[in-house]
Amino acid sequence: MLLRDKILQHLRRSDYVPTRRNELAQALKLSKREEKAFDQEIEELLRKGYIARIKKNRLCIPQDANLVSGTIQFRQSGAAILRRDPHLGGRDATPVQISAEDTWVAMHKDRVLVRLMDAPSRRRRSSAKKTGRNGEKEVFGRVIRILERGRTVVTGTLEKAKLFHYVIPDDPRLVHDIIVPDPAKTNLKSAPKVGDKVAVKLLEWKQRHVNPEGDIIEVLGRTFEPGAELKAIFRNFDLNPEFPDEVLREVESLPDEVRKNDLKGRLDLRDLTTFTIDPDDSKDFDDALSIEKVGQGTYRIGVHIADVAAYVTPDSALDREAKERGNSTYLVGTVIPMLPHKLSNGLCSLKEGEDRLTKSVLITLSKSRIQHVEFANSVIRSRKRLTYRQAHTLLKQNDLNQARRLPLPPAHQTGSTGRPLKSLSDGELAELQTAIRDMWNLASSLRQKRMRAGSLDLDMPEVKIFVDEQGYADRLELIEYDESHQLIEEYMLLANEAIAKILKEHAVPSLYRTHDKPEEDKLNEFREYLATHGIRVGDLNNKKEVTKMLARINDHPQGYTHRLQFLRSLKQAKYLAEPKGHYGLAKRNYTHFTSPIRRYADFVVHRVLENFLSRHQKRKPLHKTRKYAQADLEAVAEHLSVTEQNSTEAEREHTKIKQLEFFERELAKKEKTRFKAAITDLKNHGMFVELVESQTFGLVHISTLSDDHYLLNGDGTKLVGKRKKRKFEMGQTIEVVTERVDRFKRQIDFRVAGM
Repeated sequence: MLLRDKILQHLRRSDYVPTRRNELAQALKLSKREEKAFDQEIEELLRKGYIARIKKNRLCIPQDANLVSGTIQFRQSGAAILRRDPHLGGRDATPVQISAEDTWVAMHKDRVLVRLMDAPSRRRRSSAKKTGRNGEKEVFGRVIRILERGRTVVTGTLEKAKLFHYVIPDDPRLVHDIIVPDPAKTNLKSAPKVGDKVAVKLLEWKQRHVNPEGDIIEVLGRTFEPGAELKAIFRNFDLNPEFPDEVLREVESLPDEVRKNDLKGRLDLRDLTTFTIDPDDSKDFDDALSIEKVGQGTYRIGVHIADVAAYVTPDSALDREAKERGNSTYLVGTVIPMLPHKLSNGLCSLKEGEDRLTKSVLITLSKSRIQHVEFANSVIRSRKRLTYRQAHTLLKQNDLNQARRLPLPPAHQTGSTGRPLKSLSDGELAELQTAIRDMWNLASSLRQKRMRAGSLDLDMPEVKIFVDEQGYADRLELIEYDESHQLIEEYMLLANEAIAKILKEHAVPSLYRTHDKPEEDKLNEFREYLATHGIRVGDLNNKKEVTKMLARINDHPQGYTHRLQFLRSLKQAKYLAEPKGHYGLAKRNYTHFTSPIRRYADFVVHRVLENFLSRHQKRKPLHKTRKYAQADLEAVAEHLSVTEQNSTEAEREHTKIKQLEFFERELAKKEKTRFKAAITDLKNHGMFVELVESQTFGLVHISTLSDDHYLLNGDGTKLVGKRKKRKFEMGQTIEVVTERVDRFKRQIDFRVAGM
């Protein structure tokens, strides 16, 4: 038995009484080897919240002392909630409400130990009767110990009071300003100035009534300048745009192009009609599609994925760095790649007109019925790099010149390679159009079949933020999730499912992409939320009712908001070393295989597949690879789920910053842009709106409704003018202009246009 299990088993005994560390060691009758590891194991269990230290340094299981560990998440008000640690139920357990007075010296994202209470401190006992939407009594707690700081360095803006300097944190959920020494006395090359964006290393914080302190360790630039804001994102989310020298040396030793020797043992698919479809500004292309007609109404679809494993040796510096990063992070106007540029944008990118090494899934289809699937190491040559807009035009327009006339994005944004469509002959363009239309006919049948099987239509339009050459946000564009996107999605899903299925059938240890069924309480709470907006739906624990609900809110004026709320009711997809199925996609077997340039999980699956194919085909692997033990895969899965979440949060944060930047620049315009907006909520102090085109949320304060005195009606669904009787009601579409932007609080206010 592992020492950790031995300790926990003893502490969970019904007759166990909390004891000190030395007494526990004696009771466990440890071997000499275990004695050496005992203190380290205890510290690790304390840090992770599996055990707790109570009065007189005695140890126990936290639940036995009415304690719970987890990650604290603050609101701007100073109050917080505790998300319990995974081994205690994680995000599925009821969150613990923590009042501002009970947060002690915790900061946003710290891991803390909390004592559960009947009611929050300094409040009337009646507050303990407060219930959540599903009728359950809320759980309250008080922070008693910091287990692990969520961050040791924070970024913010340097300011000066009369007697001292302080830094306002960028994250409004860090509710305390940080006191710093006189900037003129730092050891930095250039002394920080008031208004600079700086990085601060936090010192130990012990007293809640005294502001935390820290030392300025880096000047990032002037606050709100694009470069400074981007550096702050790098700092806050531990993102490094540079690669270590050891990695760069390894990359330099790689060839600049595919060599003849590299093609040995590979299926030659270079003569197929093959193409890529990606966003306008994509710079790396890791998936391509091909199509062959093999019979009446029967086609062989090729899903070709860059064979990154052919160039990245297991346990090399390059491999270790890619694993550590876990995935690429796509910020506004830039990317922090998982792999260096020579691979991600060069040797592994499936560029038009160039030979590339791939792993292919070849699927023979007749309508939505799969007749045969095979897997191969291959070499391809893409005929055309298409954007989604170009592919959609070829699908919908019979006039080929419509596609030729599509504008390309600005030079500082485009990653386009190959010939523009206008340089293609009518014959070449017609062949491409036929291929895309044939592929869509098959993909649409696959999509309909998937939806009938219970897959959820969670596709949502995306707001793309474009920046100018100085890095400032200068344009917002709503990207609809149209047929060209759906075409790509269906074939990627098909390939991922095919890989997962064959690995599972042969009991090959691998990584899987899983998505657990949501908790009943979460779905019931969302159902009640919809009811408050006048939308009545059935029992959402029934998948068919969920499908009906999504179809119903699809065309609702507040459909985007409702869909966001529904997504919050679902569990997060994650990586596991076992195939537990995917609720959202309604698939029993699913993995990630199609994006190895930007996801390490896919890269692992490629290696697993190569080992399997070499055994199945009784040949040597085409490149150096490795076998993964189950324990290795479990550790990798946990790590990659964490890096993915970190990247997602960084992307959201940077998007919010650029969104604020865009609307702040709107304030400087002489003639302000009018935006269509839907009213999503009404309060006594004004109405909350969502901009239709950019899906930006903001407040129209009641003080800006200057043509009358407006009051909220009895049921809270309308603001009504007292004299003129003009009405603003839920779901109504109005025109607004930008009124105020608070970059520190992350808030945007609007005004009704014309008022």
